[in-house]
Amino acid sequence: MAASASLQAQRGTFVNYGVQGGTPTYRNTMNILTQHGFHTEPVHMMISFGKNKTAWTNYADSELTKRLEKDIARFKSTLQLINKLECIFIFLPISKVLKWFGYSDEFMNEMVFPLTALFFGTGNQTPNVSCAIMARVFLDDDLRLFDYDTKRLLSQTPEMFAFPNLTEMYETIVSKSGAKYFRNRPVKSVRRDKGRVYVTDDKGCQETFDAIVFACDAENALNVLKDSSFMEEQTLGNVRYFNDLIVTHEDEAYMTELYELHKETDQYLVRTDSNDPTKIEMSFDLSNYQPQLKKIRDEKQHVFQTIFLDDENQDTWTYNQINPDKIMYKHWWRQFSHTWRHFAFSVPLMRYIQGRQKTFYAGAYTLVNTHEAAVMSGLAAAYRLGAPYPFDHDALARKQYNHYLMMIHGCPRRHGVNVDTVKCGAMAVFMGVFAVFSLCARVICDWWEGSAPARYSKVHLYTSITFLIGPKVVP
Repeated sequence: MAASASLQAQRGTFVNYGVQGGTPTYRNTMNILTQHGFHTEPVHMMISFGKNKTAWTNYADSELTKRLEKDIARFKSTLQLINKLECIFIFLPISKVLKWFGYSDEFMNEMVFPLTALFFGTGNQTPNVSCAIMARVFLDDDLRLFDYDTKRLLSQTPEMFAFPNLTEMYETIVSKSGAKYFRNRPVKSVRRDKGRVYVTDDKGCQETFDAIVFACDAENALNVLKDSSFMEEQTLGNVRYFNDLIVTHEDEAYMTELYELHKETDQYLVRTDSNDPTKIEMSFDLSNYQPQLKKIRDEKQHVFQTIFLDDENQDTWTYNQINPDKIMYKHWWRQFSHTWRHFAFSVPLMRYIQGRQKTFYAGAYTLVNTHEAAVMSGLAAAYRLGAPYPFDHDALARKQYNHYLMMIHGCPRRHGVNVDTVKCGAMAVFMGVFAVFSLCARVICDWWEGSAPARYSKVHLYTSITFLIGPKVVP
């Protein structure tokens, strides 16, 4: 979710909300922007966590980091163990693992959970996030944001980039794509039969296609599919979404009261609920982040955005403490939360629904909740339909894309006798075993929760085995 809203009346400009930007390792995203004539503005990530005794940052010492120095010092070795045994730890929530390893509640609630929520937008589901994902933040050679600091956990202000006007970006991409683009034409149903795809809009008009790409959330894809398979139901139906509220405002008094606000430096601010430290709220100082606001920040009051996570926990939100006269814009959005269940029961099965019945799925939910994953998913779907991959000149972009394609589509870029096909074959065997284990674990979990009898049957299980071992349909 990344979009723009007009602040013409209040600031004479626009504001981006949702995804604000990314890291320089988002090479596919950066290449698309460059290809369409856009440039990004560099920003250095300045983060303020907590308040008073629980306050800490990624650019200065604090009482909290000194108090938790023993936990911080040994957490690196825990992350290294998790990373080595990722195929096991991918199934385990970070809260459980940290408890098993004897970490203090303060370290978990004030440092690890807020950091995880910030990186992955997991909000109040953060304790259930797979611990393997957190390890990659520090240990993945291509994607890590920080080098681990055994004294302060974070001690760097890594370079990020801020998106340009997202409305202009989308319009430019659409206008240059050469494709027919239909606005305000919602899809009501999709039916697939005999190698054709029949799409009906909300007015009852039906169109026929050779293939379909669902470049939307998993919920809507599954909702409009009238002939969804057992594997599609298992894979897409496991992706869990939550309603969040983004409030763009200029209430500095609210920010000062609830956050450790360093007005001249901070871009990211994260706080935990003092009554329930597993509940997290996040804010941005956009006047220190978005370039069009940085230009006028000395002339005007700073613009902030506060994200209230999961509307089922509204009783814990501090939304009512924001001065209504200071609110500039409100926007509801719906995003998935990649808990351990996502990596256990959705990601391992994605490759077994890609290309089946001339159907492809694109979106961050196919892997991990980042903008780069979403962009790669679209490029992969296009590639499967015959389009060339456009960024072979960029080594890192190519490497990440090839890995995504092999992981989520089960396809190598090169065919014949070569390293890629050998890797793909080995991964196919591993992922096949992983998928069977995932399906069995899902049955056990659902039985434990009491939902299995209505969901599973011999026909369903036979269908799932057929999808796992049957041939793929590639247009």
